[in-house]
Amino acid sequence: MKFQLDEQQGGNSISRHDSDQVWVNGQPHRHSLLVPWRGEVQAWGAESFEGLGEAHFERILALKPELVIFGSGTRLRFLRPAVYRSLISARIGVDTMDLAAACRTYNVLASEGRSVLAALLIETPA
Repeated sequence: MKFQLDEQQGGNSISRHDSDQVWVNGQPHRHSLLVPWRGEVQAWGAESFEGLGEAHFERILALKPELVIFGSGTRLRFLRPAVYRSLISARIGVDTMDLAAACRTYNVLASEGRSVLAALLIETPA
């Protein structure tokens, strides 16, 4: 799906996505990534839903979002809260959605100037 969004100055926007890649600021990404509302898009190092652990979510703390939108892949799947306990302890909200909904929601919140971060899982085929 392709999105049309007014780009905010200095902010990141997700312009397009499909099941195996996401375009941020016009650049395609074929791996899981962290998309902060401002700053550098980062590879996340998550290859599968089953492989996600506490360390994946602890990396997010340094980026200091107020809300994390977790895109769980092509279908909606929920993690055990213990996996993202570091975010809960830091009073950072976490919302889980499938990849498509996460991309749309991230764009809306970022366009409102919210300090949101999209943690997008793009699973590597076996």
